[in-house]
Amino acid sequence: MNDHATHSPTDSTDDPDATAPTDGSDPSEGSDPTAATDETNPTDADDSSSADHVLQIDDLSAAELAELFSTAAELKVAHRAGKDHAVLPNHSLAMLFEKPSTRTRVSFETGMTQLGGHAVYLGPDTTHLDHGEPVADTARALSRYVDAVMARVFDHDALVEMAEYATVPVVNGLSDAAHPCQTLADLFTVYEEFGGFEDVSVAWVGDGNNVGQSFAVGAAMAGLDLTMATPEGYGPDESVLSRAESHGSAPEVVRNPEEAVEGADVVYTDVWVSMGEEDERDEKLGDFEGFQVNDDLLAAAPEAAVMHCLPAHRGEEITGAVLESDRSVVWEQAENRMHTQKALLVHLLGDD
Repeated sequence: MNDHATHSPTDSTDDPDATAPTDGSDPSEGSDPTAATDETNPTDADDSSSADHVLQIDDLSAAELAELFSTAAELKVAHRAGKDHAVLPNHSLAMLFEKPSTRTRVSFETGMTQLGGHAVYLGPDTTHLDHGEPVADTARALSRYVDAVMARVFDHDALVEMAEYATVPVVNGLSDAAHPCQTLADLFTVYEEFGGFEDVSVAWVGDGNNVGQSFAVGAAMAGLDLTMATPEGYGPDESVLSRAESHGSAPEVVRNPEEAVEGADVVYTDVWVSMGEEDERDEKLGDFEGFQVNDDLLAAAPEAAVMHCLPAHRGEEITGAVLESDRSVVWEQAENRMHTQKALLVHLLGDD
């Protein structure tokens, strides 16, 4: 946060280095980041949850996604212009991590600071969850101290239980089932790159994992044309396809990467061996042979932008040459984690 006089992001002037949504309207006419949302009282004595939680991307509506992207654009412009946008003073965020993180921790912690609030890091060795304390007890205690909880967990069911007992918003910072915060950044990046979602086609190549599953649902909500190329047994869950269908259309799932990539506007990939799957490494490398995003595969989509949620395993799911090429929007995508998460926090915690 810069030591300037306080400005609303809507006071920011256009920064040539920042790309705002270009749907034909002025981003400054979008939602005010300080606009009201349901106010949550962290000291509510009721132990049943009444807060808004974001455990899956479709815990947000399509209209809320559009509002978040407008807010994210304003916040991004303000950040790049060096303008103070501390619209959440005296707010605190607990960041609970059961597994390591780089981008999620830094983007949330830095983002909360820029918004004028404070983030508290709780790593695996700083809570009692691994020492027998029930998730429900942790959720109820944290609700008395902070305004929101962001949690990165191994088991999605732990998030569901936390949300059941927390009286402040709980945000999924990654679970084995979903990564909605990543999807917010992904969709915003596509929006910036193409000025909207209409007639934009995306090819997902690789593992239909937690990131892929959230993106499948988010793509349906946004109206993107998504094709997912995965090896047999690595596609998204049927329940995810059903949810995507309920929001517009389920992605087409194919086994041939070239079929998915041909003519695509965006090619998106993720690691083949996720955290905690090290024992499966050799098997998965064999299963994913032929699914690498490289120059040969991209010949089928010569104008496509390339996305990756990071960390990237160069030489496995993507080559270093592609990652560093002009068509890569990976670093913009990574930056957008911070802007979209800030917009989400404003949405959940903004005052009247």
